[in-house]
Amino acid sequence: MTAAPEITFAGQAAIDGAALFAPLSLSLRPGQWTCLLGGSGVGKSTILRLIAELDTGAAFSGEISASDGKPVQDRVAYMAQEDLLLPWATVAQNVTLGARLRGEKQDGARLAALLGRVRLTDHISKKPAELSGGQRQRVALARTLMEDKDVILLDEPFSALDAQTRADMQDLAAELLQGKTVLLVTHDPAEAARLGHAIEVMSPLGLTACATPSAPAPRSVDDRETLETQGALLKLLREQSV
Repeated sequence: MTAAPEITFAGQAAIDGAALFAPLSLSLRPGQWTCLLGGSGVGKSTILRLIAELDTGAAFSGEISASDGKPVQDRVAYMAQEDLLLPWATVAQNVTLGARLRGEKQDGARLAALLGRVRLTDHISKKPAELSGGQRQRVALARTLMEDKDVILLDEPFSALDAQTRADMQDLAAELLQGKTVLLVTHDPAEAARLGHAIEVMSPLGLTACATPSAPAPRSVDDRETLETQGALLKLLREQSV
């Protein structure tokens, strides 16, 4: 049994009176990864930010709730598209930012283990300007994983990584986030097909649920059903862009 809650998002959003997305209902199942795809500008990132109770610039009408009735915001770890690293802080300081802001004791052993898993041990004392784009994204991923929250919101967390590292970090995230309620926004059908327990494709008109492969996630990159799901998702995305 997982302690993570189910999150229900129901409502619509508008910017300056113009609809950003139509009324929709999205359920994030506890202990599972929900993958959200869709064209640019349909509101995927806005949904993540609304769940995290961050500013979006959009007017939201609806409700966001957890199945256990507890507030959602304090149980969320959010990783944005931008790495949002503090330029004056080291890798270690950026990864432990949450604990430092809350005045909590930092878990040095967990930090060291996590930096080893994301292959940043040799860069622990470097500042962001000394890192590549992929390394910076791994720092941001490590910071999110370090938080150990019940609800994880990921906005294209692997986009800056090369293909091999991307697959490795997908596997790591799937391992370390077992039992969490995860919402992953991605533009990559292959990523959704590998990781998703549920897959939704978003358009201005709402959501379209897509079947997932039968194999447990994370799935092999050459699994037949996974490749078929990837193809079906790409086809749907292309049809929606016409």
